[in-house]
Amino acid sequence: MKKNPLDPGMGIEGKYSPSAFESKIYDFWQNNNYFHARVDSSKKPFSMVIPPPNVTGYLHVGHALNNTLQDVVVRYMRMKGLNTTWIPGTDHAGIATQNVVEKSLAEKGLDRHQLGREKFVDEVWKWKDKYGSRIISQLKSLGCSCDWDRLRFTFDDDYVNAVTTEFISLYEQGLIYRGDYMINWCPRCRTALSDIEVEHKQKDGKLWDIKYPLIDEKTGSPSETEYIIVSTTRPETMLGDTGVAVNPSDKRYGKLIKRKVFLPLMGRIIPIVEDDFVDMEFGSGAVKVTPAHDPNDFDIGKRHKLEEISIMEEDGVLNSNAGKYEGIDRYEARKEVLKDLGSGGYLTGTGDHISSVGMCSRCDTAVEPRISTQWFVSMKDLAKPAIEAVKDGRVKITPRKWEKLYFDWMENIRDWCISRQLWWGHRIPVWYCSSCGKMIVASEKPEWCTKCGSGKLEQDEDVLDTWFSSCLWPFATLGWPEKTEELKHFFPTDVLITAHDIIFFWVARMIMMGLHFMDDIPFSEVFINPLVNDSSGQKMSKSKGNVVDPMTIIDEYGADVLRFTLTSLTTPGRNLLLGDEKIEGTRNFANKIWNGSKFVMSSIQDISGELEEGLSPDSAGIELNIWDRWILSRLNTAARDVEEHLKAFNFSQASRTLYDFFWSQFCDWYLEASKPRLYSPIDESDRKTCQYVLWYVLEKYLRLIHPFMPHLTEIIWQSIPHKGESIMTAAFPGAVEDDIDKKAEAEIAPLFDIIGEIRKVRSELKINPGKKVKVCLDSKKDIQRLTVEKNLRFVYELAGVEDIQFKSAGDEKGYIKTAAGGFDIYIYILEAVDIELEIQRITDELKKNSVLIEKSRKKLDNPGFIKKAPENIIEKEKKKLDQAKEIADVLSGQLDKMVKIKK
Repeated sequence: MKKNPLDPGMGIEGKYSPSAFESKIYDFWQNNNYFHARVDSSKKPFSMVIPPPNVTGYLHVGHALNNTLQDVVVRYMRMKGLNTTWIPGTDHAGIATQNVVEKSLAEKGLDRHQLGREKFVDEVWKWKDKYGSRIISQLKSLGCSCDWDRLRFTFDDDYVNAVTTEFISLYEQGLIYRGDYMINWCPRCRTALSDIEVEHKQKDGKLWDIKYPLIDEKTGSPSETEYIIVSTTRPETMLGDTGVAVNPSDKRYGKLIKRKVFLPLMGRIIPIVEDDFVDMEFGSGAVKVTPAHDPNDFDIGKRHKLEEISIMEEDGVLNSNAGKYEGIDRYEARKEVLKDLGSGGYLTGTGDHISSVGMCSRCDTAVEPRISTQWFVSMKDLAKPAIEAVKDGRVKITPRKWEKLYFDWMENIRDWCISRQLWWGHRIPVWYCSSCGKMIVASEKPEWCTKCGSGKLEQDEDVLDTWFSSCLWPFATLGWPEKTEELKHFFPTDVLITAHDIIFFWVARMIMMGLHFMDDIPFSEVFINPLVNDSSGQKMSKSKGNVVDPMTIIDEYGADVLRFTLTSLTTPGRNLLLGDEKIEGTRNFANKIWNGSKFVMSSIQDISGELEEGLSPDSAGIELNIWDRWILSRLNTAARDVEEHLKAFNFSQASRTLYDFFWSQFCDWYLEASKPRLYSPIDESDRKTCQYVLWYVLEKYLRLIHPFMPHLTEIIWQSIPHKGESIMTAAFPGAVEDDIDKKAEAEIAPLFDIIGEIRKVRSELKINPGKKVKVCLDSKKDIQRLTVEKNLRFVYELAGVEDIQFKSAGDEKGYIKTAAGGFDIYIYILEAVDIELEIQRITDELKKNSVLIEKSRKKLDNPGFIKKAPENIIEKEKKKLDQAKEIADVLSGQLDKMVKIKK
């Protein structure tokens, strides 16, 4: 047998202990450069890009799921013989990283303004160098077979060049412009946000009614008797009101059109305007218009040429335009404004109101609409070809339900605000001449102004939105804008696996930019992986205390257990329910593979040298019996099904197929049936055939499940006869259609049914495993009887039987009757079971079970329980009741049989 290339002593002699070998196996793969794909035009390429985690990131369960699924696909494609690269990298994550470093500085009593821009950016780089590779090492712990030679960072020099090229190109094409517009502003992060960086949350609030006195048309003073009531959820912004709007169809206010009102607290006189946007059903039907602090008011203000008065600074503190409220935080100002409105007699009513409040997705601070000078990308023309690419199937999104979301956003797309008021990010490549005001867009700082010749040029202070750089990811990672061999060979990429929450942020923008800059789609398939919830279906959160740390699972159970648990739960379009029970179940499965493989190894030791060639059953010159034909048929069916499920991204079905084959078919049946052939063979030829099939099935199965459990399969594969250096570079075992033998499966089925039924009865009656029983089998079908007769030794061995007769025992005392596989089965139990004790045991079990049934029924019949209990608890109780009823039915059937035998 070939020498094991892993570390000396690494084998499967002891217990399954992944911590003893997983990291060493990963080093073996990496040291041999198995993850890297050189440009090779003779091979069909397959490429994927990793959704780059933030440089601040650490492996959470969402990352673990997403990257496990990617690695399954990549390992599968590599084994299929494609020239496969999975490009990894990290994102500089402008806001997130700056926040982390600012918090770190604050602990030292410093802030970025004290350091200045250059020194602050130096501090960020120091932080990145120290902590930025954390998630990379964690991805390696997960077993990710990324092409680490192609590791990218969105601040690599080549990548910075790509982003600069992107900006200048779009600007020169008229697709990037600068202007004063209403944007989302985060007072905490002190930067502009795009619409999709704002999360809208329903919050309980108030709706206040405020009296605005009408201006007496004769005197020009506020009227003491005439007024209009406006309704608002943000009374502090009234300090910046420049109008009141009503709907032109609202008959209540027809006489007030063209009138003016007195703005309480500020003493300003402002007009009443008509606008179709006003909702007549909201509050009083009249709304205050604050053009500088509300996007809808901004539009109304433009239509009616209302003044824009900003009353707030970048940090949410009111400025001098707010009068006496200057220097007060926006929420404290609200209290003061309401207090003064009340004392002045202007506050006429207050009611509860649920509002949709925009929150910064990074720091969960309420955003403030704000007019600001920003850079924008014009999106309509970029969106059109990206919409068509999905409609015509060039880009396929799975599950299909996410296509609707994609279309809804793309067809109603707004221009993208790409400037951010940060110091960490790609600096906008624009310079301004302080002498004449000329703006120059260039990749490097100009030596002088092209208009006046001055050398006094200052670069734009802002940086670009992080997503502006990451939307180039599928081709900038391959060298664009240079026409590299890698770009030519690996672009477009094939599959993107990502989460639904960045369809807008990232997926849509990559499609737009791929089509715009590369004149091609960036990927042909997008799989939107599900979310991970806890075992009761609740979203994971630190506050609920139900967060699962994947590194803790890896430390305790190993990466393969975590990977297979996640894949087994991944069904397209359905969220995962992850809990300890599922993890423990996978640990048992991994242990089953380990121990089953040890059994095969011990069984083939004397012929291991003959197995090195890896011949197929057809070419090995061996004679297969019904068991061999059956297991080979099931193996190849599994291989066919796994590939079909992988192509559909149905990881759960692929995992279930792999699980069922090894545990139920290979171990429970074939391994057990092999023992008589190995230890008391009819002849040496049959023993050798059994040995060969055991090895052949195990070796092929290991390759089949390798993408899901890479470390476990590598260490076992290296310990058995095989061809090649590593299982990860071996061929993926496609189905051999000629070996799918449905006739053999149908022929052996009655045998399984009989053995299974006898086992079931033995288990129900708690017959001692060492106690053999007598059995009578009666069937009218000669073909079925013939198959059973040929395989009686397996019935004796696997069902714990000492004597089998082919006859009916219906009139004979002491037999319990059942049926399976076309046979009436009579099992003699008088010598194996104490009938009196068994009747008493079953009676006691029935009593206990009836108590459980009654308890569940009372709960479910209680209206209070149904009304107050969470839905998942109610469902759990219903399942408990159904299970108890099923147990009651089984026990009652057993009791009837015992009573009949006693008589």
